[in-house]
Amino acid sequence: MTIRLKPIADQTIVITGASSGIGLATARLAAARQARLVLVARDAQALERVAAELDPSGRRVMHLAADVADLVALQAVAAQAVERFGGIDTWINNAGISIFGRHEEVSLEDHRRLFETNYWGVVNGSLAALPHLKANPEGAVLINLGSELSDVAVPLQGAYSASKHAVKGFTDSLRVELAEQGARVSVTLVKPAAIDTPFTRHAKNYMDVQPKLPPPVYAPAIAAEAILVAACAVRRDIYVGAASRLFSSANKCAPALVDQYLQSCMFAQQRSDQPRSSEPDHLHASAARGALAERGGERYVMPCSPYTWASSRAPMLTRLALLGTVCLALGRMGRRQGR
Repeated sequence: MTIRLKPIADQTIVITGASSGIGLATARLAAARQARLVLVARDAQALERVAAELDPSGRRVMHLAADVADLVALQAVAAQAVERFGGIDTWINNAGISIFGRHEEVSLEDHRRLFETNYWGVVNGSLAALPHLKANPEGAVLINLGSELSDVAVPLQGAYSASKHAVKGFTDSLRVELAEQGARVSVTLVKPAAIDTPFTRHAKNYMDVQPKLPPPVYAPAIAAEAILVAACAVRRDIYVGAASRLFSSANKCAPALVDQYLQSCMFAQQRSDQPRSSEPDHLHASAARGALAERGGERYVMPCSPYTWASSRAPMLTRLALLGTVCLALGRMGRRQGR
């Protein structure tokens, strides 16, 4: 089975969660490379603004307000994309939300709503896209946004971690099923580390202070670039930021050691010194009211990731280099625990 993928400039790309964060950064980068875009989010006003920014003529960008928890709505998005542009080359399931709080504090209503967006949003988007992706004669791409927390579960974001584990399981099994069918569809799971987006501002917060992202934090443009690499080159998965890969590899090699690290460090690293905000969260409905926000305003942000650049283009060479780095890191962690 040979999958031939078009250059970005020749593609029609659907992006969910396109009005903020990684979705907005990806839309801007894809538009700069002349892709035809279908932008999806709950906030119709924000979508109108980004569409006008990216393509004032309206010829190459269309926007459709929809909740990814609604399969029928996403099927309608897919149908309208095909009607407008003649097909779909890449579908990106990016929409997501988090909750900060201990499991015993988080309501079941909030937990279920998070899964409606993070997990069922990916399932719904994939099922809506697949008939059209499989109809693409040369090849097409399905990209699902996981996380470094697809491989590691952290405290205070238990629901988010669980949903990203579920996304990984769904994506990996779907990839094998499509390969067995001989479908010309590349399926990629993108796993970002902490990214400087409005992630913490949009999250539901049960803590008494504002949440913060544990370092290192990377620029959203790094994730956007990785996504577009996957849109035109077959990749199984891409880790955005070396920290994502190191965290995942360390957990596979020494899970008990990582548990000790999480217990001792991760609670403090997710709590800021700012009082809890009174602004509404975005868990059950968008509260942006037309606002566009790609960045979250973190003070220290990694502007580039040589690891992600290299691994997305030469995966095997980078894995060998990473193996040595993981061994060194685990050795240092072990010595610290011993002391």
